[in-house]
Amino acid sequence: MSEPLPHASVISDLLPSSVSLDSLRADGILPIRKEDDLLLVAVPSLDRYDRAQALGYSLGLVVDVEIYDPSDIADRINELYEIRSGVADDAVHDMEGIDDVDALAREDVLSDSVDVPVIRLVNGLFADAMKQRATDIHVEPYEDSVIVRFRIDGVLRDRLKLPRSHQAPLTSRIKVMARMDIAEHMAPQDGRIGITVGGRAVDVRVNSVPTQHGERMALRLLDKGGGALTLKDLGMDQRELEIMNRIIASPYGMILFTGPTGSGKSTSLYAILQELAKPSVNVITVEDPVEYDLPGVAQIQVNEKAGMSFASALRSILRQDPDIVMIGEMRDFDTAHIGVQASLTGHLVLSTLHTNDSISAVSRLADMGVEPYLLAGSLVGVVAQRLVRRLCPHCRRTVEIPSLLARQGVTEAWGPVGCPKCSGTGYRGRVGIYEQLFVDDDLREAIARNAPASEMRALAEPQGFRTLWSIGLSLVEQGLTSPEELIRVAGEA
Repeated sequence: MSEPLPHASVISDLLPSSVSLDSLRADGILPIRKEDDLLLVAVPSLDRYDRAQALGYSLGLVVDVEIYDPSDIADRINELYEIRSGVADDAVHDMEGIDDVDALAREDVLSDSVDVPVIRLVNGLFADAMKQRATDIHVEPYEDSVIVRFRIDGVLRDRLKLPRSHQAPLTSRIKVMARMDIAEHMAPQDGRIGITVGGRAVDVRVNSVPTQHGERMALRLLDKGGGALTLKDLGMDQRELEIMNRIIASPYGMILFTGPTGSGKSTSLYAILQELAKPSVNVITVEDPVEYDLPGVAQIQVNEKAGMSFASALRSILRQDPDIVMIGEMRDFDTAHIGVQASLTGHLVLSTLHTNDSISAVSRLADMGVEPYLLAGSLVGVVAQRLVRRLCPHCRRTVEIPSLLARQGVTEAWGPVGCPKCSGTGYRGRVGIYEQLFVDDDLREAIARNAPASEMRALAEPQGFRTLWSIGLSLVEQGLTSPEELIRVAGEA
């Protein structure tokens, strides 16, 4: 059995700059050690021996080979790209005088074959963002600088501070990749970029808005290779999972997910659809945008310019004889009204809504114009959710319990410290909080007569209803998150 591959930094010192990492990746080979005039090359199989020999010939060395797992070789080559490119930082110093560049289709941003500094900078930002698990990249122009920030685990962090002169080439490059109008600087624009990072397909949604100091850009990263999560992957405990299964077991009615942008509503909807999508049922979705490709599900992309809104698409798909309908978001009365009507005529309708908690969804729909008696007959359940950052298990420590939590019975609390495994933040990853409201007969009666939220909450508690705050308190006691993070996400009780 072969020894473990050397560290990427050791291999990097071995490789002259004339050796292209792109060619090594294409050939699937990797030089790993040099002894006098002998070069040892890692190969996935002996049929790559001739390519290893060609590499040795170009370097004037005799070659011997060892067999390694192809995935191990690929991982080391990806690490070499990061070392060689400096992951965006080195390109910053070479950007003066760079103008616009030509458009490219989906391209691999891990490449050492481009020399234009602005291209290397943007490629490096994408590669670095994926490495750090960022979900968004923000490019923010100010009077004398341009700040690039990553959103990691729901929190923005500064990544680069660039001179003001870099703003035009940077935004132009992003707009070219996203097929946006680079001559338009005074109107908002939307675009899409398709890239690959180390073999992983990534789609990027781009939005630009004009500001006082130039165009501000927000890029949402969607890892297509990650796939949609299942219900078990959402991190619910057994009790919460039982309530969720009870809610989605209904053959018809309406199920709503509420919460702010970035709280994981779409992820939960995809998990439910994967659970419900069977060959015996017809599942159709209307989304903006379609984030994951779900097997066996007909997914429709909203296109306002072509007249394909949530409401118009929903009217059309109801003539497609669906069993389950997922509407990306209930934004207006038309969409909500059609969704309610569909749920009353034998369809299971899933959608999202922007409210602070589950019970507020009832009053929100009433404000949109949905009659309470119709809502009472259609609503099956409402799930309000949040994502709180998970404390790094390698460096967390016990802390003094804040008085607010102590008064509510919390007996132990943990806080962040910071270590190399969590990039010094004290947090790594996120965990979901799910406030689930199952609508039984008593709640239906209360909804129909437009009862206040306090009464509906009192009716729900005997069936096991727990608020976001109370669920978050249990996560604090378990050491999964910190008191400060709970207060930041769920607010004070």
